[in-house]
Amino acid sequence: MALASLRPLRSRNFALIWSAALVSNLGSWMQTVALGVLVFSRTGRPAWAGLVAAAGFIPLGLLAPVGGALADRLDRRRWLILTTLAETTFAVILALLVGSHHDPAWALVLLSFLGGASGAIGFPAYQAMVPDLVAKEDLLGAVSLSSAQYNLGRVIGPALAGLVLLTDNYALVFGINALSFGAVVIALLLVHLPPPVPHTGNQSMAARILEGARAARAEPGCRSAIGCIAVVALLVSPFIALVPAMAHVVRPAGWSLGLTTAVLVTAQGVGAVIGALSLAGLAIRFGRLTVLRTALFSVPVLLCVYAEAPTLVFAALAFVAVGAAYICVLSGLNTVVQLRAPVAERGRILSIYMMALGLLYPLGAVLQGWAANFHGVRTVMVAGAVALLALVTLTVLVRPTIFTNLGDPESSGESGPSDEGGGAPGAPGGPPSGEVVDVIEADAAQSGGAA
Repeated sequence: MALASLRPLRSRNFALIWSAALVSNLGSWMQTVALGVLVFSRTGRPAWAGLVAAAGFIPLGLLAPVGGALADRLDRRRWLILTTLAETTFAVILALLVGSHHDPAWALVLLSFLGGASGAIGFPAYQAMVPDLVAKEDLLGAVSLSSAQYNLGRVIGPALAGLVLLTDNYALVFGINALSFGAVVIALLLVHLPPPVPHTGNQSMAARILEGARAARAEPGCRSAIGCIAVVALLVSPFIALVPAMAHVVRPAGWSLGLTTAVLVTAQGVGAVIGALSLAGLAIRFGRLTVLRTALFSVPVLLCVYAEAPTLVFAALAFVAVGAAYICVLSGLNTVVQLRAPVAERGRILSIYMMALGLLYPLGAVLQGWAANFHGVRTVMVAGAVALLALVTLTVLVRPTIFTNLGDPESSGESGPSDEGGGAPGAPGGPPSGEVVDVIEADAAQSGGAA
């Protein structure tokens, strides 16, 4: 199975894009860590750390449907080159401002937002390109490798950022990120893709987005998954934005804030890799729905343990467990949408799912960051975790059909999406509902970039 998952790398086009994405992902994670540390160290307030994280993420919620519609209308390779150059520009501006010490917190937040917006409208084009990069039989393997690439970046990038930040040279980190985008541009210039399909439909972009929203509401499993991810994003996902504030609390004597933050972010990344690699086996042994339910109960409990950790070592170990359980929730809910969404609307329904995550996570990050200013980061994270645990328990007792809807269409007694073909999320002829394990293995690419 491991060798089969590497088969997509035989494709020159995919190998080029995958390698370039890994380089860029390392730079992006370095910048994410450095930006959070910089803002918190300048202001000393968790609210600013939450705000800068929200600014980089909220464009995904606002612009994902627009990016998806544009990816179906434009030459995807050229569009992705353009959006990557825009990300490069904002990273360069960030490096120049920080290097010249003209970097007020509001300017850092604004540049985080603009860079995030550039990535948000370009990312759907990358997703839509993948089926053109590999043979059809290697498509799921390609998505799985993309997941591995993302989580590998989450492990290595923060560690590299921590090493660079030992010099307190934030501008250097942002400059490295700007250079890393060059790998993507070069790779895109070298790949060969089929000519874009001319757009012949007369339906407006707004009408297509609205049609997808109606389809998401009509399908019970998709509706439940989107509702669940919205609650999770609001109540517990902000722990990601609050890592610098937590690092300040558990920082050992003599350690820099940047290094401590890098240790925690890397620990979460290690947990995410472990969780992603364990999902298929767990689903085979216990069932996908059981794994998802268990993860929904486990995340708030483990987050409380992490929030109350007395030392960095204890916090890092707890954060590995949080990362593993959290990726199970994201992957599990995203898989529900992939399995149950009608084929014709799958891409747009997935964008609605990502929009819920992209809007509620930054809102929660801002609110919890503000509350942490007054009540402390530990108290705020525990409150959010307890609220999620209470809601999940109440749902099981009062509205159990919400969880039932998260199962396979056959198990819930409903008709699901067509079982025609096998493909990646958003590709024509997505995975049939029987291929649960394959979907879970591939799904982390969708969930990994969400928070």
